[in-house]
Amino acid sequence: MALKTVSIGACSKPPPQLGAANSLIGNLRYDFDKCRRWECCCLGVLPQKATTAVEDERPRVVPPSVHPSGAADGLLQNESKGFHKDINLLPKPLTLTDISSSQKDGSMVRVAYQGIPGAYSEDAALKAYPKCETVPCDNFEAAFKAVELWLVDKAVLPIENSVGGSIHRNYDLLLRHRLHIVGEVQMRVNHCLLGLHGVKKEELKAVVSHPQALAQCEILLSDLGVLKIGARDTATAAETVASKCARDIGAIASSRAGKVYGLDILAERIQDEDENITRFLILAREPRIPGTDRPYKTSIVFSLKEGPGVLFKALAVFAMRNINLSKIESRPLKQRPVRVVNDLNEGTAKYFDYLFYIDIEASMAEPRAQNALGQLQEFARFLRILGCYAIDTEL
Repeated sequence: MALKTVSIGACSKPPPQLGAANSLIGNLRYDFDKCRRWECCCLGVLPQKATTAVEDERPRVVPPSVHPSGAADGLLQNESKGFHKDINLLPKPLTLTDISSSQKDGSMVRVAYQGIPGAYSEDAALKAYPKCETVPCDNFEAAFKAVELWLVDKAVLPIENSVGGSIHRNYDLLLRHRLHIVGEVQMRVNHCLLGLHGVKKEELKAVVSHPQALAQCEILLSDLGVLKIGARDTATAAETVASKCARDIGAIASSRAGKVYGLDILAERIQDEDENITRFLILAREPRIPGTDRPYKTSIVFSLKEGPGVLFKALAVFAMRNINLSKIESRPLKQRPVRVVNDLNEGTAKYFDYLFYIDIEASMAEPRAQNALGQLQEFARFLRILGCYAIDTEL
């Protein structure tokens, strides 16, 4: 049964204060209402199965913070002996249960991220909004809902990493929830080996971190000959080492996580690939008004009608207008992943049916982008603009 209450416009929000804002928007050369009509008209052509494909998805069960293996038993059995930072004073991540009963308070910009204090996502939130109040969330789904329910103003979530690839869960949640991409943040990942004060890296017998972080630091870990222990995320790994006071166990996390949890940096920039960059998306309830004052990017998602060469035709609408594609990602339709095609010579064939996520380097304020999407509608069964936002050019 489709979760209709989650898919589109499900949040109840206080009435916006318009007044002078209406006159300002009315004076803009770009017809913003026209841009908003893209979503309305395009959603009308989406078949029912295409909407339920993502909306019917249930939130994943979050795994335990640390998955012990071998020497990890000692880590979990160590009793807390006290450490430099009082972890109990740090904000606890929002869960889906918390969100259902919480109320927003405070007037400063509140930005949700997945993880706990010291996570790389919190660093990205602070880069985007240096004076913001960061709000940790238990998982990606909770961060999306925190924005929808007005508990926070924005959410900053990872979408792809230059080494690990795309975060597919967040691509699916972009379609399931009715938020808009209003910006992006690119950050270099600086993995640090952290440990208790006075410990040397040669003394370590095990290192705990997120599995991807462990894989990205394989060379150093092999040289040390340590046991690798998976954790829910890098900040949780740092918190675990600090709270258990495990002197023979280190953590791979950010330098900021070391400061938050009172750990020493035993080695810095330990990742195998120097150019390790993560791209984050900034999500909000309302879209950003497109402009042409700087380089802009537009993110869209669409599915295609059946026919030979239809994907080529869809992408050609951008090439013929000299619009560069900076990203293309495909995700199978959840409820209808297989499409049956009749073949007179061979009988029937079955193919995966996809949604295509594309980033184009053009603003919706430009006629060429509007014309390209207008032509794309000729081949698309479904088309939705996820956001138009300025390109982050700073690392």
